[in-house]
Amino acid sequence: MTPLELLLTEGTIRPLGRIVESSNSAVLVEVTRGGERALAIHKPVAFERALWDYPDGCLAFRERAAYLISVAGGFEQVPTTVLRDGPWGPGALQAWVGDPEQEVDAVVTVCEPEACPPEWIVVMVGEDQDGHEVALAHAPDPDVRSVAVLDAVLNNSDRKGGHLLRAGERVQGIDHGVSLGVEPKLRTVLWGWAGADIADADLTRVERLRGVLDGPRLTELADLLTDAERAALRDRCQALLRERRHPRPRPGWPAIPWPAI
Repeated sequence: MTPLELLLTEGTIRPLGRIVESSNSAVLVEVTRGGERALAIHKPVAFERALWDYPDGCLAFRERAAYLISVAGGFEQVPTTVLRDGPWGPGALQAWVGDPEQEVDAVVTVCEPEACPPEWIVVMVGEDQDGHEVALAHAPDPDVRSVAVLDAVLNNSDRKGGHLLRAGERVQGIDHGVSLGVEPKLRTVLWGWAGADIADADLTRVERLRGVLDGPRLTELADLLTDAERAALRDRCQALLRERRHPRPRPGWPAIPWPAI
């Protein structure tokens, strides 16, 4: 257990305020233990909305599972997440990303096509609600690309641009409650590499994860996901290793979440 995971697991939780734009009433909290202090987001199970396509378990379990999977594969791109009782009962407690006093650098943007940074990858061009042409684009750096691979592993169905946060040199992804389903439901703003070869470093991460999925390191997944969901996770890893390419959007399922940012 890392020092931050220990702090989140054993520290005292003090609510600071509700995240008003969150769909499930997430709460900003301060966690203290001895002289240590950290900001975190608590997502109580009691505030979760029932989802017809995720009938088993709860969103908090999926948040914890995504963190464990990210660590086990060596992605390290999901903030430290534990399961904790809080003022509103049990839920997921996830470390805050970055400095709360500073604006986080964007890695995804919606802008006029000519205003996109020249090196960024344009995913699509369309119109906004006023009929003006806009482009959806994301940064081209390897850390963002690794998130795209992790999302394919997780079967993430809600990768909005606002769920990607650059903290220093690393990019972290948040909000994985609607991930890890059995049916293919990848929905993301990171389609810039669709069909391209997966980088060797990311293939190594997927291979590392596949190698430990059934071992003692990830036994907790059995408490967080159903047998079918864990089998689907193994199948997705094997498919990525076999095909060695970033997935393409699938017909019959929205490719990009709404809103995109």
